Order: sequence, then C-alpha cells, then structure tokens
Amino acid sequence: MNKIFETPLYPYYQSVDQTASAPGHHSVVVIGAGPVGLGMAIDLAQHGIDVVVLDDNDKVSFGSRAICFAKRTLEIADRLGFGDKLVDKGVQWNLGKVFFDERKVYEFNLLAEDGHARPAFINLQQYYFEQYLVERVQEINSETPKIDVRGKNRVSAIKDHGAYSALTVTTPDGEYTIHADWVIACDGAGSPTRSMMGLDFVGRVFEDNFLIADVTMEADFPTERWFWFDPPFNRGQSALLHKQPDGVWRIDLQLGWDVDKEAEKQPDRVIPRLKAMLGDDVKFELEWVSIYTFQCRRMEKFRHGNVIFAGDSAHQVSPFGARGANSGLQDVDNLSWKLAHVIKGLAPDTLLNSYDDERIHGADENIMNSTRSTDFITPKSDISRVFRNAVLDLSEHHDFARPLVNSGRLSMPCNYVGHSLTGEDAVAGGPARSQPGMPCPDAPLEDGYLLSKLGGGFTLMTLNTDAPSPQEIEGIEIAHLEMRATSDTNKTLGERFLGTAERAIYLIRPDQHIVARWSEYDAASVQMAVATALGKTQ
Repeated sequence: MNKIFETPLYPYYQSVDQTASAPGHHSVVVIGAGPVGLGMAIDLAQHGIDVVVLDDNDKVSFGSRAICFAKRTLEIADRLGFGDKLVDKGVQWNLGKVFFDERKVYEFNLLAEDGHARPAFINLQQYYFEQYLVERVQEINSETPKIDVRGKNRVSAIKDHGAYSALTVTTPDGEYTIHADWVIACDGAGSPTRSMMGLDFVGRVFEDNFLIADVTMEADFPTERWFWFDPPFNRGQSALLHKQPDGVWRIDLQLGWDVDKEAEKQPDRVIPRLKAMLGDDVKFELEWVSIYTFQCRRMEKFRHGNVIFAGDSAHQVSPFGARGANSGLQDVDNLSWKLAHVIKGLAPDTLLNSYDDERIHGADENIMNSTRSTDFITPKSDISRVFRNAVLDLSEHHDFARPLVNSGRLSMPCNYVGHSLTGEDAVAGGPARSQPGMPCPDAPLEDGYLLSKLGGGFTLMTLNTDAPSPQEIEGIEIAHLEMRATSDTNKTLGERFLGTAERAIYLIRPDQHIVARWSEYDAASVQMAVATALGKTQ
C-alpha cells in the first residue's frame, strides 16, 4: 500500500502569531490545504499576494478520492507551475467505452482533434495531486516566502468585524487569534466554516449509494474509462473502472439505497463483489474503500462579505463525471486574479460579486449534468428504466441514440458567455468556440502551444494585424501577443480563432477566458473591454 498519506508534508510549528501580544493581521487566510486551498494560495502568491493557509491536518488526503483530472484542470495547473508533474505521473486517456449487460454498445473519444498540449483526462490519485501542490508551494517559498502553510491549525471560530474577520485557531499548543481582510473557505464538503457561519446547502440528495474500491492488481484492461449498465456481476445496478498509476485501479459499484454502509465497507462484503467482477483468478489487494451518496447541492451565495467559499465547501456534485475537484480548480482560476486585483486597488470590491455570478453558473451547470446522469444511471420508475434500456440497445447500432446515453457527462470547461464581465464580439465569421466568455482553446504554434503564453495577466492577442501595443490600460499592464495565422504551423490557430475572418484582435483575462474580440483595433473599445473585465462598468 502506498504510504504517502502517512508522512507529514506541512508539519506543525509554532508560528509568530501564537506568541504575539496582539492578533496578527493578514491580507488573505485560506482555510483548507486540499487541492482547492493550496491551488488558491499558489495562484494568489503568483500575483504577489502573501497567504496564510490553515489546516487541521498535516498530510495529504488518505485514499485516492478524486482521480480524474480534466484537460482544463491540467491547463490551470500549467499556469500554476506544476502541470508537468501531474501529466508525467498520471495515466493519460481520451477513450471511453459503454457496456450494457455484457455487450459493448459504443465507445467515444473525448479529444478527437489534434493540436492540444494536454490530453482529455489523466487519472491520478488525489494524494499525488496534493503532494505536487505542496512541492510547488516549497518552490515559491524558496525564492520569496509568500505562502505560510500551518498544519494542525484548526479554525474553531470565526467572527465578522466588517472590515476584517477574526479567526480563533486551535493548535497542539492551545488557541490563538488572527485577523484577516479576506478569508477563503476551502474546507471541503463538511465545511466547518460554513457551519460556524450558520450557512447551508440547497439541492438534492439522491437515494442511492456507491461503493468505491481502490485495488492494487496486475490487469490487462486498457487505459480507458469503462462503464457498465446492468452488468452480470452487479445485476440491476452499474459499475465503473479506471486505471491509476502504480498498478492501482478504481472500481465503482452501485449498491442501491437501503444498505448498511459500514457493513458494505468491510472486506468480507467488498472482496466477493470484486471477485464477481474481476474473476476468481485475478489477484488483488484492497488499498482504500469508501461509500458515497449522490448529492447535487450548492450554497445560495458563495461570497459572504469578506468570506468567500470555493470547491466542495461551496458546491457538491456526484462523482460520476469527475466534476468535484475539476470544478474546484475552476473556482481557483476564477477567484484568485479578481481578489488580487481588488487587494492591489486595481479593481473595485464589487468585482468579487462576479465570482458569485460566474461560478454559481458553473455549479448549476455541473449540478444539472450530474442530476441528469444520476437519473439515467438510476431510473426512478419502471417506464424510465424501459426508456433507458431502449436507448442503450439503440446506441449499439445507431449514432443518433448515443448522445442520449448518460453514464456521467464528463467535466468540461465552463464558459461565461453573456455574463457581466464579457465585452463585445465584433469579428464577423469568428468561431463560436472562441467567442467572448469562452476559455481560450489551445493551439499549436511554431514554438510550443498557445496557452503556455497566456494567463496571469491581461493579454491583447492580435492575429494577422499590426495593432498598437498598449502598455497600460485602467492601471493594468497589458501583454501583447502578436501572431500570424498564415503559416502551415499556425493553421490550427487560424481555424480556432479566425474562422472565416482575415484578422482578429482578442482581449484575454488572466484566467485565459476571452473578454472581447474585434476585427479592427480601436483604443477606446479596448479600454472599455478592460474596464468591463475589471467590473468597473457594472
């Protein structure tokens, strides 16, 4: 069994705040050192913001937990400086197969087109993801200490003082108090912060339970996502199989609603189920077992004054579709640059309201897709089951039926088309995939890939036009990326950003989402688009 989660990576130490005569005051305190909390701290540090991270643990997560990390998450990780480690260690995959009973009814490719730096997905145990985040924190701190991760520091109380929040922190050496201008709650689905503030979720809990088992075994299954409806080894239910690094395989088995959860986690129940699936001749060892219930819920608001919720503390979705950790990293992507600009006085406080606007939209989109997946996987009536089975039968031979099959619509990057920070679209014939509000599609260039040149700050990207290079707009430094989409190498760039247009100018946010695009450069239009992206025109 892998023992990485038994080694403290951010061990407890006595901070200066514990012996100070008055509460220490910090610009940003992040609660939770999981993927979202550490990702938030890294992103803010890259914007020059000092961060204190508090966590009641001092180790990475026990068990695999989240394992499927989507292309968009890998692109965000690239921007945060640890994407290569994820891809090098992870199991890359683009293909999936759907089975009904013992028959393969069809397969799909989640990234059928070429010209992307990253695969559709990697499978990687969450403890590795967290380890690489901690290593990235250490890299940042080796140059200029920006991130103070305090293990065994549990936030036991939070009090709103208007301009700041007071946090009571419990440690092995007793309690201390600190003040924070901004608190980012990334403390998971059971969020103590949410409970202490008297806040709750709204949404649905589905009447079904699923067994997760991580097993170590040697098997010749391909590196693909396999999903079964009504398999012979779990009749009337569903199953899912994924390959992970180190010879570990993730198996999900639907159990039904009326089960004894503690009993079902015991080896004498788990092992017979796995043998029925894998066969008696396959030797395996259990690494981690858990049971989860489908939940599709979110907070009504993510921002509460100077306390902002992100990741599972703000929203929960069923694991099918790999939307939990992936949506949490999109929260980081959305919030960090906005908060940094507000702290630096480059944007009004109201810019943070757009985090609610955009990420509640993202959460609702995930909840909708997860709810549809759940309803298809677990039909609630006989007629629903008849419909589901008919769709599966038809999908074996007919393409039209395959979009109706929902074995967990997999995580896709969220777009903010039509939302408050989106500017004008003035490129006739411009592709829909690169319209304002969309995340920039990647594209191969003569010297690498496009997304490696974007992110962190605002960028004006010009294609096939000699537009001026603005140095500063609205107090913001603007990078200028001048590209020609006429060579064979840059042909894909033209397809994804020009369409039928001859030239285009794009304004791109720090999180690589497109603000606006034009066919001709106009200084006033660009200035207005920057103001819009900073929330100054609301």
